[in-house]
Amino acid sequence: MIKVYTYKKCSTCRKATQWLNSQGLEFEERAIRDTPPTKKELETMLKAYEGELRKLFNTSGLDYRAQNLKEKLPSMSISEAFQLLSENGNLVKRPFLLSESLNAVGFKEADWSDALS
Repeated sequence: MIKVYTYKKCSTCRKATQWLNSQGLEFEERAIRDTPPTKKELETMLKAYEGELRKLFNTSGLDYRAQNLKEKLPSMSISEAFQLLSENGNLVKRPFLLSESLNAVGFKEADWSDALS
């Protein structure tokens, strides 16, 4: 089963879900602000990005800038980062997709197409 965390006002999230629908793929959509990814899901995604913690963060978001995470993230433990991400969906890069064949943040149609079609 495909699980995708989205934010309804995010145009990239809308493109991603429209693409999933156009491919006839069944998926479970979750509101990232109301129900952020769990620590276990964040761990799965971190493995997909070979430990690059920064890839999981919405670095262009207001919450990221307001908390000065650009400066804090390099010295932050994975546990601390997961705590922040699991409590504040605004900090998570979106869309956040988990499936058997692909774990990805952001929407790159070619990557999604290769893995999910």
